[in-house]
Amino acid sequence: MAGVTPSTASVHLKRLENERLVKVSAQGKHRYYSLGGPDVANALEALSVLAGSRERFTPNTPHHLRFARSCYDHLAGTLGVLLHDRLIAMRWLSEDDSEYQLTTKGEEQLTQLGIDVEEMRRLRRRFAFGCLDWSERRPHLGGAVGAALLQAALKRKWVQPDLDSRALRLTAAGKREMTARFGLRVDA
Repeated sequence: MAGVTPSTASVHLKRLENERLVKVSAQGKHRYYSLGGPDVANALEALSVLAGSRERFTPNTPHHLRFARSCYDHLAGTLGVLLHDRLIAMRWLSEDDSEYQLTTKGEEQLTQLGIDVEEMRRLRRRFAFGCLDWSERRPHLGGAVGAALLQAALKRKWVQPDLDSRALRLTAAGKREMTARFGLRVDA
């Protein structure tokens, strides 16, 4: 989009990071950049007024793949991000930087879904964390908790996997459950 080579972009991003204008987070082999804080956002907004507006970026990801898909073994896409946000808003999860802890309420609710929380804690993997969603540019829930939620949704037929991709289809039962259990009104 910027019309520069990857090496030029890397040099500029490193300079912005050194000046604390952007923050970087590594996830696997990828590095994701975000603004360094509200002061940086305010300065950019002021500059955009002077520069004039540009067209808003619109991803070209197919809708069904952007709406719901698996990311490794957890739920991603618009549905995954919405669920992540609701679990925090309903206080099932508490945030500690990018790692999450289940609250007592969260443990109770997951147990009601048939998820063995103690078994998840014994697994040799990250328990719960914000996994940056490539299509939404916001986190969905990763780790053992995210995987257990996707398995529960598949088992209860709230979502059905596409046969030839990572896309997931939200079923009528899934729409009802997303509304009843999580307060999410979603249109697939």
